Amino acid sequence: MRPSTTHRRMGIAAVIAVLTATMLSGCFPNPGDLVNQGVEDAIEEATGGDVSLGGELPADFPESVALIDGDISFAGGAPGGEGWVVMISSSAADPVADAAAKLEAAGFTEDTTLNGDTASAVVYSDGEYLVLIAGDGDVVSYTVTPQPK
Repeated sequence: MRPSTTHRRMGIAAVIAVLTATMLSGCFPNPGDLVNQGVEDAIEEATGGDVSLGGELPADFPESVALIDGDISFAGGAPGGEGWVVMISSSAADPVADAAAKLEAAGFTEDTTLNGDTASAVVYSDGEYLVLIAGDGDVVSYTVTPQPK
């Protein structure tokens, strides 16, 4: 026996009410978070690396590389500790200068400096890692690789 049209409509209305209540209560995942997680999973599967689109450093990111304070908008690591990329948004007046000062305080020395009109980049080394810091506006990008032997 088939359910009546009224019963079907009541069932659909109940499902919509439950979904709406769940979304309004904050118990339903944020769609942006679902997209970010899908992108992270796809990149990790394709590269074998560790990727985060907001907030977390890869588990094997070197502790000796001092980072500026701010929001991590991207972090990724190649498999086997072959390298890492981290992007941080900072409210500092000169985020690249702050990043350079933190690296110098951690024992890194400057190797080369590149400057442009709106962006700049500096390479640092501590004998174990090479760190390229680059900035554009309030975003600083760190590219970290093991020092060639």
